[in-house]
Amino acid sequence: MPSTLTTCPVCKGRLLAVRLECTSCGTAVEGSFETSRLGQLSKEQQHFVEVFLESRGNIKEVEKRLGISYPTVRKELDLILKELGLKAARPPADVSEVLDALSKGEMTVDEAVEKLR
Repeated sequence: MPSTLTTCPVCKGRLLAVRLECTSCGTAVEGSFETSRLGQLSKEQQHFVEVFLESRGNIKEVEKRLGISYPTVRKELDLILKELGLKAARPPADVSEVLDALSKGEMTVDEAVEKLR
């Protein structure tokens, strides 16, 4: 079964669900229903969120599973948070992760210093 469309294929406006039907008994409910904010993410963003959750938020694990760098994981997280209308909490930096990313050339010294502040 295809996933629910959340944006209009013509103008990219947000779509509302107007009919829901039970797959078991066929009961249908009509009206205007909001879709979940997670459902409004692109397929790629939804996949990223699934991998992130399966990895229990471990960025190193997300890097491995998706084959992307630390800064790319962080950038994708920031984009998804923005898309969902959420603000990122600024947790204390994991010093070993920052130093590892710095040694791999994945961030500049200035970026590392900022993350460690």
